[in-house]
Amino acid sequence: MTTLPTQTQKKLGLVIDLDTCVGCHACVISCKGWNTENYGAPLSDQNAYGADNSGTFLNRVHSFEVQPLATSEKVQPAAQTIHFPKSCLHCEDAPCVTVCPTGASYKRVEDGIVLVNESDCIGCGLCAWACPYGARELDQEEGVMKKCTLCVDRIYNENLPEVDRVPSCVRTCPSGARHFGDLGDENSDVSKLVAERGGMDLMPEQGTKPVNQYLPPRPKDALPEFDVLAPFLAPIAEEPTGFLGWLDKTLEKL
Repeated sequence: MTTLPTQTQKKLGLVIDLDTCVGCHACVISCKGWNTENYGAPLSDQNAYGADNSGTFLNRVHSFEVQPLATSEKVQPAAQTIHFPKSCLHCEDAPCVTVCPTGASYKRVEDGIVLVNESDCIGCGLCAWACPYGARELDQEEGVMKKCTLCVDRIYNENLPEVDRVPSCVRTCPSGARHFGDLGDENSDVSKLVAERGGMDLMPEQGTKPVNQYLPPRPKDALPEFDVLAPFLAPIAEEPTGFLGWLDKTLEKL
């Protein structure tokens, strides 16, 4: 069995904004593409173009229709669709690590990232059973467990421009719903974002202390109403001037 570090130097993780995620799956495709070609590659697919297809994905997006609770002001609030991305949460008290019989699963001291040493993994699936979030995937072709690595081969790669030294899913997200940083540093941008928006753990009752945080969605029917075309429909001038002003006065005399 693998033991967890008593503490880590950093707590690198993701902050996912459920209010702005549009469920486009760009993060899923980007993650699949990057991790099929780089660290831990490949991520296999089985019968990819057939009716009974399956594959290994380290990030998935689930969509739910949510009915907000009634209040005194709104007896029947409008239902809304929530898109919910999910991958490994790199928990502080990661049960997938402590249950591993070969020590293949481990948590790094320097940054808190949970990884799998595939050369030691026997594909027994105990880590998948232990993970309450369903974040572990068995690669059917390789016979080993795979998971989100926070793109560890990107974030420390000095050959990449600094703007690209973030997980592929973060770099790709078109709506800016994904943020990356050190959640162990209260002065980091992600920590400030969590504090401002009331970020929350996923299933805190499990006691795993996930590093990744979710920002709650805001009721869509509570937003102020506005006309997106209003700025373009407003008159440029109350009284016509120049040639149009002369023409207008001339026509009035006819």
